[in-house]
Amino acid sequence: MTERKDDRLWGGRFERPPNEHFDAFQRSFSFDRRLLPYEIAVDRAWARALEPIGIFSTSEVQQTLAALDKIEKRAQSDAEWLETSGADAEDVHHFVERALVEELGPLGWKLHTGRSRNELVATDFRLFVIDATAQTQQKLVTLLAALLTQAQASSSIPMAGMTHMQHAQPILLSHFLLAHSEAFSRDLTRLQNAAAGADACPMGSGALAGNSFAIDRKSIASDLGFSKITANSLDAVSDRDFALDYLFALSGIATHLSRLAEDFVIFASQEFSYVVLPDEFSTGSSLMPQKKNPDCWELIRGKSGRITGALLSLLTTLKGLPTSYQRDLQEDKEALFAAHDQVSDMIWVAAGAIAGTKFREDRLRAAAANPALLATEGADYLVRKGIPFRQAHDAVGRVLREAEQQGRVWTELPLRDLQKISPAFAADFSSDLTVEAALAAKKVPGGTAPESVRAAITDLQDRLNKFTNKTGAKP
Repeated sequence: MTERKDDRLWGGRFERPPNEHFDAFQRSFSFDRRLLPYEIAVDRAWARALEPIGIFSTSEVQQTLAALDKIEKRAQSDAEWLETSGADAEDVHHFVERALVEELGPLGWKLHTGRSRNELVATDFRLFVIDATAQTQQKLVTLLAALLTQAQASSSIPMAGMTHMQHAQPILLSHFLLAHSEAFSRDLTRLQNAAAGADACPMGSGALAGNSFAIDRKSIASDLGFSKITANSLDAVSDRDFALDYLFALSGIATHLSRLAEDFVIFASQEFSYVVLPDEFSTGSSLMPQKKNPDCWELIRGKSGRITGALLSLLTTLKGLPTSYQRDLQEDKEALFAAHDQVSDMIWVAAGAIAGTKFREDRLRAAAANPALLATEGADYLVRKGIPFRQAHDAVGRVLREAEQQGRVWTELPLRDLQKISPAFAADFSSDLTVEAALAAKKVPGGTAPESVRAAITDLQDRLNKFTNKTGAKP
């Protein structure tokens, strides 16, 4: 057999080597080395699949598997070897093939029979995304558990619910925390959908047209833990919808974390003083000794832009590509890897900050006690007296205006003044206008009444238990 002049995976067609700067420009090992464990797993499955079709003998399969084991162990234990050997590797596929040849000689070249880097990277990347979604779900469970613990501890504390950043109606603090829990629960579902979208094995698709050696694609898929194979070889090598799905899920998490962060930045301000931030997740000022800054939340809020940027980056890359594999797809991984790492850190920090936060019950109760928050209850009172809601709304608005003109609290206007506005007002009016009554009235499922919130806490606990029992994730 003619000896190869170089170890590039494609060099035979060319007389001259690539331009030095272009060669550096087109290499990807610096970031796709992260796929090395998946590359080796796919290589093992491929080696086993080559034996039944007569490409490998039993001995060659055993030698190849032993060499792959050796490469994997060395990569895990010898960082210097990984750096030096990978310095001039074109990509993770080139790195492994070269290491195989160093171990096995020409037998190392034989493993690539019937396959393409196009299908290899698509398979490696899918395996990464499946694992990544599981890791992110694990972290989200920890965050949800922190929110649940705080909700359980604050189930009797009222606060001023707001719309348009204006005080609106009384709610329970636990109801507020559970609202964020619902958003992150939806993120768990999106992550599960992203994992399901990645769960199809491209191996056997070749560069675009399929495999010429009657390879058993279903056996390879099963060997790698996939539940099925991809349906079309042309689509399989160019499909990155699974990466978009994961980035969309990460963008949703980042958005929800940013909204949570905004709430806690506001709550930590002196104007609100609803929370005492944990020292472990706060910083100070280099100039002003009194400052305790909510930097963990501000950084989470700021980093969310990176995640949506990663999604937009991949969408932009994909939108103009012709069918089949294009080298543009090399740009699919760096942004996703970075988004995965950033969101993992963001969730971890948020969970720690939530767990360590102390809520100031006195401030929350004082805000909830603002009589203005009971205006809707006043309108509801009139509705129960038979007044159409629009007229009731108008009447209470006039009561508020009258109280403002008199410089009095509107719930303390004399009955005679109330009845000038509407004869439906009676002596029992003010007795119904309490925070406790307002909360208790919202007893529909999903409402802020104590009994509804208790049910919601139990429901969240049950959902977390089912999820952890199904996936093995631990809070």
